[in-house]
Amino acid sequence: WEAEVMKKTPQIMLVLVTIAVLAGCACPGGSGKPPGLSAKSNLARDTSPDVPAADQTELVAGNSAFAFDLYQHLRDEEGNLFYSPHSISIALAMTYAGARGETEQQMADTLHYTLPQDQLHPALNRLDLELESRGKGAKGKDGESFELKVTNATWGQEGYEFLPEYLDTLAVNYGAGLRLMDFMGDPDGSRVTINDW
Repeated sequence: WEAEVMKKTPQIMLVLVTIAVLAGCACPGGSGKPPGLSAKSNLARDTSPDVPAADQTELVAGNSAFAFDLYQHLRDEEGNLFYSPHSISIALAMTYAGARGETEQQMADTLHYTLPQDQLHPALNRLDLELESRGKGAKGKDGESFELKVTNATWGQEGYEFLPEYLDTLAVNYGAGLRLMDFMGDPDGSRVTINDW
């Protein structure tokens, strides 16, 4: 675990902030970007991943199974509910990229990730890019344009050294890096920063 994910510690301290699924509006703060990208790869996002059709079909089937499982757990809650299983799956995949061993298997089972990691992340990238492209130039009944944006970020503990392979996976498949905060030294301040984002 330690050798695979991080140096200097046996735990992974990633807090996943996700699921700002926005239609026609900007993220808080106006920029749509989390504060302070602190650890990232020099690689750029692959904007045309070569993914076999069978992998894409398997990914979509797994995402659908996860969505139905999640709905079964949430459906009895009081009030209205809006959630994006796709966004949750993408966001947790960013954390899953750093998981190994029992944690990796438990996440795969829960999220219905059946593809190996080296196939899963490019397939998620392709699906995300496909969904993003469908909204370009779309107009509502009122003639106004609209756009669906999914915004995710990963947050890690300051002072931990994250493996370049993990940061490369985030960059190439999600166009993301890692924001570092002092969760242990300032848990409340970290919480406020993440929730404000």
